[in-house]
Amino acid sequence: MIDIGANLSHESFRDDFDAVINRAKQAKIEKLILTGTDVDSNQRAIDLCQLYPEYLFSTVGLHPHEASSFNAEIKSILREQASYTCVKSLGETGLDFNRNFSSPKDQEHAFIEQLVLALELQMPLFLHQRDAHERFLPILKEFRDQLGNLVVHCFTGTKDELFDYLDMDLYIGITGWVCDERRGYSLHPLLKEIPENRLMLETDAPYLMPRNIKPKPKTRRNEPANLSYILTKVSEFLEKNPESVAKQTSNNARDFFAL
Repeated sequence: MIDIGANLSHESFRDDFDAVINRAKQAKIEKLILTGTDVDSNQRAIDLCQLYPEYLFSTVGLHPHEASSFNAEIKSILREQASYTCVKSLGETGLDFNRNFSSPKDQEHAFIEQLVLALELQMPLFLHQRDAHERFLPILKEFRDQLGNLVVHCFTGTKDELFDYLDMDLYIGITGWVCDERRGYSLHPLLKEIPENRLMLETDAPYLMPRNIKPKPKTRRNEPANLSYILTKVSEFLEKNPESVAKQTSNNARDFFAL
């Protein structure tokens, strides 16, 4: 399995990072993509990748929550960070109108500038969208024909949103949200609508702990070793063998990130 989105630069992993990696390897996680969300977390992810070359890779970007800080200097830093060989995608970038930690105007500006940077560097994009589909979609459409691989990570949207993304040949990232019997049920029937060559799996660690882990873990911190629980639930709703889903989603990740 390949976990396409793990926030291992998060401070909660600082004291036992090596143990987290060892547990991931024991859980048959073949490779990990670390998610960058701002200049500092990008650099931390890059530094962590140097500890485990050929196993850890990363994205670099500015999350919509941080969009108000975007300027020419940050764009230059992102360009420089993207030059590291371990960096396989730009992002996390997009729009989040659920919390609006940055204004919608600032979010749109930072998003568009990172799309422009992806065009310049010819890199894939790791995308975030929450409660912003009506603005996210037209912005993305304007650039889509010039861009390469794009994934909407942690997809939790509607059927219409899913079809909008699939119509543009986007990949779809599924997290432990699918394991949540309280909030994830609307996602279950949509899994069969995702073409097998567009599906990828991610933990979004340390967030979104799968709720199908038994016994219930003592910690609320999610980690890549738990990807197997997401695989189990996705395979259940696809009515497919977990081994075949693991193989397909991993192949998709290798193609997407050129691993």
